[in-house]
Amino acid sequence: MDNADTDKDILEALPPWEGPAIMLLDLDAFFASVEQLDHPEWRGKPVIVGGDPDKRGVVSTCSYEARAFGVHSAMPSAQATRLCPNAIWTPGNFPRYISLSKQVMGIMSDASPHLQQVSIDEAFLDISPGRFVKDHPVILASAIRERVAGLGITCSIGLGTSKSIAKIASDMDKPNGLTVVFPGREIDFLAPLPVRRMSGVGRQAERRLKEFGVYTLGDMAHADEGLLKSIYGKNSTMMRNRCLGINDSEVLADDEVKSVSNEMTFSTDLLERHEIEQSIAMIAAKVARRLRHKGLAGYTVGLKVRYNDLTIANAQHTFERPVDDEHDFIPMLYQLIDQVWQPGTRLRLVGVGVSSFEGRPQQLNLFDSTLLADASKKPQQPAHKRSLVEATDKVKDRFGEGAVGYGREMRFKDRDTGTIAQKKDDYHDPLNPESL
Repeated sequence: MDNADTDKDILEALPPWEGPAIMLLDLDAFFASVEQLDHPEWRGKPVIVGGDPDKRGVVSTCSYEARAFGVHSAMPSAQATRLCPNAIWTPGNFPRYISLSKQVMGIMSDASPHLQQVSIDEAFLDISPGRFVKDHPVILASAIRERVAGLGITCSIGLGTSKSIAKIASDMDKPNGLTVVFPGREIDFLAPLPVRRMSGVGRQAERRLKEFGVYTLGDMAHADEGLLKSIYGKNSTMMRNRCLGINDSEVLADDEVKSVSNEMTFSTDLLERHEIEQSIAMIAAKVARRLRHKGLAGYTVGLKVRYNDLTIANAQHTFERPVDDEHDFIPMLYQLIDQVWQPGTRLRLVGVGVSSFEGRPQQLNLFDSTLLADASKKPQQPAHKRSLVEATDKVKDRFGEGAVGYGREMRFKDRDTGTIAQKKDDYHDPLNPESL
């Protein structure tokens, strides 16, 4: 039965909705869909948004036509080229994606003020009947999907009584699907699904669960408490409740940013310390600009690197005062290099992040870090004027990011993989126990 028939059947006989109603909207193959929208001649053809195959590029996303060849997000571009040699490649247009994403979020906000955007192409919305929502949740979700289609792209929506159910449901009928799990049907929906379908069940957890005969979410809902505690610790009850369909968390406002970070993969390895420092300074400046744009300042700064063998290392430091100016935390990042790099070691990726916006923590895992800087070290504060940073921001706001910059940015221009920059504003995600 196609999507239209499914929606029609649902809308013709709607039972009353009692209790919370949470929907998750996921834009289908978003970047690639926007490219096909803007280039009508690409519609119906395999389109890949990603970096240069000859410069360690990575697939950001791809159209469903390309997915039929086995291509998927995060795949090396060289491998994607082998799988789908006739694909149309594009480096992408991030400002365009942001603009369209904002329009989608505006459509959702029109339906309810309880919106939590978790990425550029995904957001939760609380449409529980009550003070802010008068229409039946299914009617509202269907109307939102139609309005998004009016923009020229499609989305898939999952609707249920909790965020975890909405998330799983949104993946059940792609693309352009609407999957509804009515109140009282949660266990019937969840029980037969494999454990990996639940957020918070990674590969290691899946392996442990299967070793004890736990294959489905129904099995997990009734698993031994000791087993769940050995895997999830204090979050074991929460994970069991999710498998039972019990409401897990509220839809948080999307302004509760936990960290702001940026990372870059280089087409050729960084080998010398001076070029590692220059790359850090370039990336830190981008992070600091976004911090100031959001009105944020954080206590914890982190450095992430990926070696030539693809392994990752991290280090971080927590300041006595919050920072939002790269000149204040770049010297500390230079000190952190010694914890993750030795002369002769090749680096293919460098990342910088800032977090802890509410207060000074004792310890925080910014990049899943296990290495911490010596907290007794004081950052060397270079003499500079805040007015210079603010003036630079104003110029970029008016004339664009490329209007003013440093020579180090030109140095790395030819070493970019062509992949859309990995820049993230991470929100607290109750669906991920590691974010608690």
